[in-house]
Amino acid sequence: MQPVDPIFVLDLFPQERQRLLELLSGLSEQEWNAPTVCPGWSVKDIALHLLGDDIGYLSGRRDHFSNPFFRHKDMHTWESLVKNLNEANELWVQATARISPQLLCELLALTGKQFHAYLQTLDQMALNGVVSWAGPDRAPTWLDTAREYTERWLHQQQIRDAVNKPGLKERAFFYPILDTFVRALPHTYRDVPVNTPTALKFVVTGEAGGTWYLFGADNRWSLYTAVDLPPTTTVTMDQETCWRLFTKGITREQASTRTSITGEQVPGQQLLSTVSIIA
Repeated sequence: MQPVDPIFVLDLFPQERQRLLELLSGLSEQEWNAPTVCPGWSVKDIALHLLGDDIGYLSGRRDHFSNPFFRHKDMHTWESLVKNLNEANELWVQATARISPQLLCELLALTGKQFHAYLQTLDQMALNGVVSWAGPDRAPTWLDTAREYTERWLHQQQIRDAVNKPGLKERAFFYPILDTFVRALPHTYRDVPVNTPTALKFVVTGEAGGTWYLFGADNRWSLYTAVDLPPTTTVTMDQETCWRLFTKGITREQASTRTSITGEQVPGQQLLSTVSIIA
């Protein structure tokens, strides 16, 4: 049995931000205003949201500043968490609409450097806060950092899709995304009963793909890269289907037409319910 390893992505943040700035700096006015998969949001709106992510993280984590918006909000249920975050994000985008594309790029360059500098001061193996889509327990800092990387990579993909300029799909950038997203699997299966030792194999095909095993026993599921028993179910999908499904970019029904499930079908179908973002 080989448990999954920690994910270390610190070195990817400057490269991801540089690729984002190169993309944004070449956009026309029409492309800045192009609609995206995020309902009601343009390319510029997503870029503003990314700026808000940086500022919110630095203000809250580095500077220990409490966001007044959340001080009297109920954040204890998944539904209230999603609702309040969506409201805060929408408020930020509306309030910053006056920022020009040029200034926005300059600010993203500034906050990107400060964000990365702060991350480098953290003990990546220490316990941090909860990564809600991965479970209710405190998570190691490396998972929280990887989650922040997926947030930025995902929104850059949404921008790239909107302007038809694909990129950042090299394995060095993409595999850590998939490896982070699959950390949601044990939480996805938390209500699936399992008594005798059982393994489910998950294969993601493509240049950035990989293979993971979900092992269950005594009503507890854990993630591995190798197990000692044959899987009762094998789920296979390509890398594009995987990241879009896990971030609600496509529906479960759309994903099912691109997914192969062999062996026991019910456990395999549960994987299609995986969500690796707060949405």
